[in-house]
Amino acid sequence: MAKYESAVEAADALAHKYKELKQEIAKVIIGQDEVVDKLLIALFCKGHTLLVGVPGLAKTLLISTIAEVLDLSFSRIQFTPDLMPSDIVGTEILEIDEDTNHKYFKFVKGPIFANIILADEINRTPPKTQAALLEAMQEKKVTIAGETHRLEPPFFVLATQNPIEQEGTYPLPEAQLDRFMFNIRVDYPSIQEEIEIVKRTTTPQQVELKTILSKEDIIYFQKLVREVPVPDNVVEHAVRLVNRTRIGTLHASEEIKELITWGAGPRASQYLILGAKAQALLKGKYSPDIEEVNQVAFSVLRHRIVPSFTAEAEGISEEDIIRKLM
Repeated sequence: MAKYESAVEAADALAHKYKELKQEIAKVIIGQDEVVDKLLIALFCKGHTLLVGVPGLAKTLLISTIAEVLDLSFSRIQFTPDLMPSDIVGTEILEIDEDTNHKYFKFVKGPIFANIILADEINRTPPKTQAALLEAMQEKKVTIAGETHRLEPPFFVLATQNPIEQEGTYPLPEAQLDRFMFNIRVDYPSIQEEIEIVKRTTTPQQVELKTILSKEDIIYFQKLVREVPVPDNVVEHAVRLVNRTRIGTLHASEEIKELITWGAGPRASQYLILGAKAQALLKGKYSPDIEEVNQVAFSVLRHRIVPSFTAEAEGISEEDIIRKLM
């Protein structure tokens, strides 16, 4: 387990490890720097992440690569309309003791019993199955036949959604979306990045990745993030920013009231501060300022505000609304 003489030494160590992580991940993943940054921030904040992007943008490869350089177990669950809750959390099967002929139930763990879970196309499965995953995310445990089975930390869920195919899907309700710390948009690579991707993936080269952090290191740094001091003015900035999304408050402008049907809850303020803390540490700073809050604001608020009919009719996106708020 990582041990440091002071919090400053531990913070410096995290910033150094972060650079090593980026270098290792870059051996496999080309570009997507902001996506990698946000995923690592969420991991060190014990937050779950929703990735939104079209198929073929290496989301699965990115997540499995992060799991490998962090020495974490990885499980991918492909969500389909016929997926059952037991397919995720596990089920009990009837066993017979050969010696005594005694029958008993044995719990067989599902794929959720891993450190990093990729919930692929979560909006393709019915609400009952979605709820099984989201309950495990929130409680960090599953209960089968009255018996509780705890999920081993660190536990990190990354769910993906395909934004272009909506037929036959079950979109997550806003209350369930709120359980995700970040909503990250995965965009197409640039021309130069795509050229490099094609060169790398059409040749027989093999990449060996080094493990940068152990489970114990990650848990240690997750605790460190919580201990980072935050100035009062930064907390006030985060809370006021979230408060301006609530159309029933005095802080919301008339323009914003026209563009938002529903605003962000208190979790948004909490995640803005946690994200800012982790962002500061990864940059080598010992305390966040307003800049770090603004850097995580889009990922925190994107899925927590519901645009009004007026905004949709005028083609005003969630990002446009957040820019106006800031």
